[in-house]
Amino acid sequence: MPERRLTPVNLDSYKPLRELVLDAIRSAIMDGTLQPRERLMEIQMAEELGVSRTPIREALRKLELEGFIVMVPRKGAYVSDLSFKDIADVFEIRAALEGLAAGLAAERITEEELEEMERLLVEKREAITNDDIKRLVEVDTSFHELMYKASRNERLGTIISNLREQIQRFRLTSLSYPGRNKESLEEHKKIAEAIQSRDAQVARQLAQDHIENAENILIECLKIEYSKKEGLSSSE
Repeated sequence: MPERRLTPVNLDSYKPLRELVLDAIRSAIMDGTLQPRERLMEIQMAEELGVSRTPIREALRKLELEGFIVMVPRKGAYVSDLSFKDIADVFEIRAALEGLAAGLAAERITEEELEEMERLLVEKREAITNDDIKRLVEVDTSFHELMYKASRNERLGTIISNLREQIQRFRLTSLSYPGRNKESLEEHKKIAEAIQSRDAQVARQLAQDHIENAENILIECLKIEYSKKEGLSSSE
């Protein structure tokens, strides 16, 4: 009997079943429970989540569109294994769109949202000081989502969030890079200052630079990880 790894969905939730199943599988991919190139068995996942195969199939189709899985003809569904090129492509698009969001936010943000942005910067500093990685990720995500909200363009926020989710599984990898957390905080502070000053051009450039820096750090971390794995494989 295969080891159970997926937690049964809460059938009492207000969310539709298909969304619960989609969220559960997506989260399992993002946190590494389901590994890259791992085959996804509909029957097994249905048993573990406590649902029928129909919402599993619906979720897999959606996850394929989002880039989390690949469907191989006559073989089934597999967790996607993003290449360096795939990651670079995602970051290239995201940098442009984050810049757009920051520029629009500088023109449209409210005073209440500016206060919320300042509060998030304080919380991020506290999370770094306490070495609370989980909280750090939450606050970092909230900062970006607030910026998308302040852009007053819902479609833009949805597109960027989808791109971010595709590389979310690598978040802890990049956060492990020495000094990156503090660098990220300083970058967020500068973005917030530009938005507060209503300087759309500077805000746009700073947001693009922030995403490009995150990409460079992640690629460097992944290269180090892969080199270690290759070293272990060659020594076995």
